Amino acid sequence: MTRTAGTKRAILDAALALAAERGISGTTMDDVAERAGVAKGSLYYNFSSKDRLFEGLMLEGMSALTDALREARLGLVGWAAIESLVTTLLARIKANMPLAKVIAGEIFRTDRPWQETSFDFRHEVLSEFAGAIDEAAASGGAAAISWSARLMATSVFGATLMAGLEWLISDPERPQADVVAVILATFSGGLAPRE
Repeated sequence: MTRTAGTKRAILDAALALAAERGISGTTMDDVAERAGVAKGSLYYNFSSKDRLFEGLMLEGMSALTDALREARLGLVGWAAIESLVTTLLARIKANMPLAKVIAGEIFRTDRPWQETSFDFRHEVLSEFAGAIDEAAASGGAAAISWSARLMATSVFGATLMAGLEWLISDPERPQADVVAVILATFSGGLAPRE
């Protein structure tokens, strides 16, 4: 790995840690340089501004998550795909809780320069969930529900993200499979009254 690549990685890692602790608005370029152990000149050489730094960080994290979700759905249809997507999202949250915190805090912000990047990410991620939801509806004998699948996808993604953070903060010893089961029960009618 070249020195520049190592420096860039150190900067991104420092920015992520600080943003998870303080939020992006509460993080300064001076803080990032200090945490990364680099000179401000190196920081600005790699990222011309705070906006570029956090756009790069968000893009990197969101791209990795999108790729993982796409891979999780390969070869699976309907409910099996939904289960795989929820399981993969929880695993990614557990593997990188700081990124999950930043995404949770930023995903619906509309005042950021990386708003378009965030919108594209949401669209890609929600498309994976919406496709699986449409397939689950069709395999259950229901007509395709694509008109509402995106909203359902938003519900599943958002609930999984928040439940994953709650799990890791308040009950990290609980097995991931238990968390997956609870999330899936919620979306499979586990709360609906029995007739």
